[in-house]
Amino acid sequence: MAVYGYARVSTTDQDLSLQEEALRAAGCEVIRSEKRSGTSTEGRTELQTLMDFARKGDTIVVTRIDRLARSIADLAILVRQLEAKGVALKATEQPIDTSTAAGRCFLQMLGVFAEFETNLRRERQLEGIAKAKAAGVYAGKGRPASVPAEKVRELHATGMGPSAIAKELGISRMSVHRALNPKAA
Repeated sequence: MAVYGYARVSTTDQDLSLQEEALRAAGCEVIRSEKRSGTSTEGRTELQTLMDFARKGDTIVVTRIDRLARSIADLAILVRQLEAKGVALKATEQPIDTSTAAGRCFLQMLGVFAEFETNLRRERQLEGIAKAKAAGVYAGKGRPASVPAEKVRELHATGMGPSAIAKELGISRMSVHRALNPKAA
């Protein structure tokens, strides 16, 4: 009967060390960590490895349930898979222990709140985008083009070569080629 830990943060600039330290203190023999969004289980290879590797009588530990899943559907699927294998799930910062009825109940309540929080965040983001669009400051996805394509074409039409255009405008030769042939980019 092994105790495994799972740590996750959403972005590459976030730090996993506090979660890993808490999992070691909880007795985890192996800790799988990854930097991936929790809104889906897709592409979370460390979680999948842990799910595949855990056996009957093992325990998987997370610091908080939102490290495991942010949607009630994903959480339910993961918990069902673990229960079918006879693997318990525990959280160090929450009273979750799927080997008890109270722990399973609390897990389901927290899963609902984690999904609610994700949905609120999405609504706030969409409201912010709508407000920015109304103010005329939201141009859509991506940053504006930094290469003056029209100027590149004008200089090229005068007979100037890509290297000279690049030097004149302070851009790379590759940017000049992209501006001259946008379909190839």
